[in-house]
Amino acid sequence: MGSKNISITEDAYERLKAHKREGESFTDVIVRLTEDERDIMSGFGAWSGTDKGDHARKAREQLNAEFEDGR
Repeated sequence: MGSKNISITEDAYERLKAHKREGESFTDVIVRLTEDERDIMSGFGAWSGTDKGDHARKAREQLNAEFEDGR
């Protein structure tokens, strides 16, 4: 496997270093922190009773109505 040199700020280095576990290389840290990039929206609506965002829509409508009424 080849390697690349990158430049990062001192702040970025300190942040990366803070995530480093005993025995890990910086490559290991970067791979671990970036290996599971999931779509945060993929789970929305997955719970029963949340089909098509119905609960969220109703809650938003209720909050908007209460805000408009000054409650």
